[in-house]
Amino acid sequence: MRVAVAAAVVLTGLCAARAEVEASCSPETIGPATMRAVVDGRALLLTDGREVRLAGIEVTPESRPALDAYLASREIVLKGGGTDRHGRLVAYVFAGTGPSAQSSAQHWLLSQGLARVAARVGDAGCAAELRAAEETARNRHLGLWGNPHYLNRQAGNPADISAERGRFTVVEGKVLSVRESGGVIYVNFGRRWSEDFTVTVLKRSERAFAAAGVELKKLAGRNVTIRGYIEERCGPWIEAKIGRAHV
Repeated sequence: MRVAVAAAVVLTGLCAARAEVEASCSPETIGPATMRAVVDGRALLLTDGREVRLAGIEVTPESRPALDAYLASREIVLKGGGTDRHGRLVAYVFAGTGPSAQSSAQHWLLSQGLARVAARVGDAGCAAELRAAEETARNRHLGLWGNPHYLNRQAGNPADISAERGRFTVVEGKVLSVRESGGVIYVNFGRRWSEDFTVTVLKRSERAFAAAGVELKKLAGRNVTIRGYIEERCGPWIEAKIGRAHV
């Protein structure tokens, strides 16, 4: 049994996968827009001066030229909404303005193996669709999935994980134990706390996780997959925060 943990933002359980399949990705339409330029693999500059960040994905150096080619000379429709801390619009970008615009640019990048699903997606239906697109590309070894560097890191190899410090990484492994100390819950993947990989959760967030159906202290012995940015505190670690959980 495997539990998917989108660390640093959300924990997702097996029941979540079933719930997400039933939901569809139907973010609210913001409206049409005209793109001036692709800034990077997940950012667009619009002709009205706004900058749009593509929601739900983490990109690679190959994402920018692919996105530029995909959206070139095409009208776009923005869906979703919300802003980041820099005031940029965060949205799903659909190429075209007619009924044929069924898939987002995010979905296309993932299906080509040119991006990874982010730790935080938010909408259950969109999360399911994005993960399915990523899995298809992974199974076909497309794009980044043909490069061993992007394969999931194993929790039992902390040195390999530490090499990814500061970068978005996917880690998988079995939880050895769950402990609590000083207001922090430690999800441990090894016996050497000063060297092994760990996921931490603030104790005050435990109820929020439980309300979402994720009982942190029952993860011991279960296989998990974690998405997030690697930090270093003795050993490599990721801090998980409750954003939105589907269980």
